[in-house]
Amino acid sequence: MIKLDLSHARLAQNVGTYQEAVNQAHKMLHEKSGAGNDFLGWLDWPLNYDKEELEKILKTVKNLEGQYDTVVVCGIGGSYLGARAAVEMLKGLYPLDGMECIFVGNTFSAPYIAQVLEHLNKRNVVLNVISKSGTTTETAVAFRIFEKFMIAKYGDEAQKRILVTTDKVKGTLKTLADDKGYTTFAIPDDIGGRYSVFTPVGLLPLALVGIDIKALMEGSKKAYEDLSNSDLKVNPAYQYAVARRILDDMGYKAEMFVTYHLQLTMVAEWWKQLFGESEGKEGLGLLPTSACFSTDLHSLGQFIQEGRKILFETVLDIAKMPDDVIFPDDDQNLDKMNYLSGKKLSWVNHMAMEGTLAAHSEEGRVPNIVITLEEDTAFGFGYMIYFFFKACAMSCYLLDINPFNQPGVEVYKRKMFKLLGKE
Repeated sequence: MIKLDLSHARLAQNVGTYQEAVNQAHKMLHEKSGAGNDFLGWLDWPLNYDKEELEKILKTVKNLEGQYDTVVVCGIGGSYLGARAAVEMLKGLYPLDGMECIFVGNTFSAPYIAQVLEHLNKRNVVLNVISKSGTTTETAVAFRIFEKFMIAKYGDEAQKRILVTTDKVKGTLKTLADDKGYTTFAIPDDIGGRYSVFTPVGLLPLALVGIDIKALMEGSKKAYEDLSNSDLKVNPAYQYAVARRILDDMGYKAEMFVTYHLQLTMVAEWWKQLFGESEGKEGLGLLPTSACFSTDLHSLGQFIQEGRKILFETVLDIAKMPDDVIFPDDDQNLDKMNYLSGKKLSWVNHMAMEGTLAAHSEEGRVPNIVITLEEDTAFGFGYMIYFFFKACAMSCYLLDINPFNQPGVEVYKRKMFKLLGKE
C-alpha cells in the first residue's frame, strides 16, 4: 500500500546501519516501556478499537440521515486536523454530493466566525464539538457561540444536532453535555490528540460526511500488520524514520512535506502537527514545513533549487487518484499547447513531479524522499495515517525523546491567559 523510494535521498550512510538502534526502539514501543508509554493506546488500536463506539457512531449518523447538509466541527490541533485531512483528501474541495464540512474552534478570527455564522443561516447543520477537557480556549469560545446559534436556529431540536466528543467520565465538556442531554462519544485516556484520528475524534465527523469509516479502520489494521516488524529491509515506516535521522545528522534541519494535489494540503498540515509537536523538544527535531507543487514552485522553487541547503523534501505521491481531465485540442492553437492534446492532466502532473524531483535532487542537490500511497481511498487513508504514526514514534525514540507530550505548548497559553485576565 505504501512504497518508499530513497534513491534520491542522498544519504551519507545506509539505513541498515541503524538496525540495532531500531530493534531497541521497536522493543520499547511494543513492550510499552519507553518514554510516554501511557499514551501508546494508538499502537494496537487498529486491532482493539472500541467496536461498540464505532457502531454508536454509525447509528447516530443513520438517525440524522436526510436532516442536514452541513457538518460543523469545533476543535483545534489533533481534534480537527486529522478529520479535515481525510475529508479534503477523500471528498475533494468541492464534493459532488453537496455535503459541507466546516471547521471552527481553531481560531479567534472574528471575521471568519462571523462569516460562518451568516453562511449557516442557509444550511441544515449538525455541530460536533471535540475537546477532551472542554477548556481549550479557542474551542470553548467557538462552542459557546455556535451552541447558542444552534439553539436559536433549532430550539429543542438542537439537542440531537449537537454531538460531543470528550472524556468518557470527567471534564468540563462532559459535565456540560450530560447536563444538556447531548449525545457523547469517548476519547480514550491513552491516546493523545495528534494520534486520535482512529477514535471518535476523527471517525464521527468522517461518518457524518459519508466516508466509510469501517474501510478506514481496515486500512489501519493492514498497516499495523505490515509495519509490526523491526526489520529495516521490510518496514518502510522505519526506513523513513531512519532516513530522517541520517539527514538530520548531515545538517539538514528542515523537512518540507510536498504534495501535488490541492486536496492534500490538510494532510500536510496534519503531518506538520504530528512531527512538530512530537519531535520538537530539548533543542532537537526537524522543522516541519510543507508545500503544494506545482503551485508553490512559483514562490519557493528558486530557494529550494539554489538557496541555502538547509532542507530536504519528502514527497507524498498517490498512484491512483479518482478523477481526471483530458486536455482538449484547439484548431487555432494560439497558446501553442496542442502538444498536450489528448493527454490526461494526471499524467501532466506526474511529469511535473518527475521533472521537479530530478531538478531538485540532481542539480539542486536537495535530498528527496518519495512516499507513494497506492490509492486515494478510505482504506488508503487509514493505512497512510498509521504509517506516519509508526514512523514518528520511531523517529522520536531514535532521538531519545518522548513522542507523546507537548510541554512547550503550555507556555503561550499561560501568557495569553494572563493578558485575557483569566483567573
